[in-house]
Amino acid sequence: MTPDILFSAEQIQERVRAMARRIAAASLVPDVAMPVLVGGFVFAADLLRALAWEGVAMDVEMIWLRSYGDKRVASAVSMIAGPSEQIAGRHVLVIDGVLDAGRTIAKAVSLIEAAGAASVQVAVILDKQRRDAVAKADYVGF
Repeated sequence: MTPDILFSAEQIQERVRAMARRIAAASLVPDVAMPVLVGGFVFAADLLRALAWEGVAMDVEMIWLRSYGDKRVASAVSMIAGPSEQIAGRHVLVIDGVLDAGRTIAKAVSLIEAAGAASVQVAVILDKQRRDAVAKADYVGF
């Protein structure tokens, strides 16, 4: 069975480039990208490449989080690899693939803030726009 294609490669590429332009033009441009593993790494690669084309180079530091439990109910998010002390005082862009309930993004933001980041912004390629989401993205592709 072939999966339904929601967006073409061209549509995705244009949204990623548009997002990179918005980030590059923002009053506060992040200086550290923090992709959420494993769901955000492909989008992060595309976004970081597009940001480089816009003249924005960022350090990259991964964060690895995992949700446990039933996907239909609230579950705990555990940290496998978290932010380092090197993000203290830095402006961080969390990059993830999909914003669903928001628990993973909320956990990432909380950990990054606790590590002393000066600011935290979030970029996702897809926001499911759930009313009960516990986190929001600053930059959304779709």
